[in-house]
Amino acid sequence: MNVQHYKQRLLDLEKTLAARVTRETAQGRGDFIDSAHDAGDASVADETAAETFTEVDADSTVLQQVRDALGRVAAGTFGRCIVDGGPIDEARLEAVPWTPYCVNHQRRLEGAAPPHASTL
Repeated sequence: MNVQHYKQRLLDLEKTLAARVTRETAQGRGDFIDSAHDAGDASVADETAAETFTEVDADSTVLQQVRDALGRVAAGTFGRCIVDGGPIDEARLEAVPWTPYCVNHQRRLEGAAPPHASTL
């Protein structure tokens, strides 16, 4: 496995995600402040900001996972499942280079997670 290939992809992702988180956070704050002129505007601005911050939260989560993967590269454990140390399939690493789990353990983890209740 060419770890350098994955390291470069992860570094590129880290740079992209960090810039996006910074930009979207500022945009969400600015959108709310700039457009809240009356109650209707404030409501729309609040909704827009909430959507932006939801995206920021998702990007921040992936950014942390990318940074964790870079830590595994530095430690020499990249490409190994953090549960049992078994290899992670290269096709999986190509699709999700920050993954810490093999497919088997990822499925188990997702199966153990409580169902997500939809909120309205």
